[in-house]
Amino acid sequence: MLVQKMIRTALLSVGLSVGGFLMAPGLGVTPAAAQDITQERMVIAHRGASGYLPEHTLPAVALAYGMGADYIEQDVVLSKDGVPVILHDIHIDTTTDVAAKFPDRKREDGRYYAIDFTLAELKTLNVTERFKADTGEQVFGGRFPKEFGMFKIPTLDEEIMMIQGLNKSNKREVGIYPEIKDPAFHHAEGKDIAKTVITVLEKWGYNNPSSNSFVQS
Repeated sequence: MLVQKMIRTALLSVGLSVGGFLMAPGLGVTPAAAQDITQERMVIAHRGASGYLPEHTLPAVALAYGMGADYIEQDVVLSKDGVPVILHDIHIDTTTDVAAKFPDRKREDGRYYAIDFTLAELKTLNVTERFKADTGEQVFGGRFPKEFGMFKIPTLDEEIMMIQGLNKSNKREVGIYPEIKDPAFHHAEGKDIAKTVITVLEKWGYNNPSSNSFVQS
């Protein structure tokens, strides 16, 4: 009961609903009211505000920040040239147009993997709402339209820069919640993803127990 009272992880991917209020733009919850609702709870934005915008995009991060998240989660994988990028999966064929732009780059299993593309190549892709790889059908039909693919894959550096910049301009201390995705897969590909991610976090000041961050794997 104490844990339930003091800490509640509210997934913004389905909208932050607390005490009967939905914290979303235009729904009548003022910042002061939102603060009252969440003052005893830790709100973690899972993949950003992914119920409203495509997951793990910078606009989804900005919206989650504006909706009052305490922490914003980042799933981290590596590009071919070793750059940490924000993607929920090690493969990229269910959230981008990679199959159309690089049809000959899939592996024997038919999947396209982030680690097979340089950062420059990944940046040419358009990120959309999640869809089924075999049919192209959008998984969550009521969310942001899949055909509106105007978003890009962010790097870990870019997302941290966004959050720290918003912290400065809003005088807040929203934290980060990075998850190191599939270290065993990356190790088999000859890359130490844990070391790479920690190096980036240390560069941005997340290097001591009081840093406003959690790291998971």
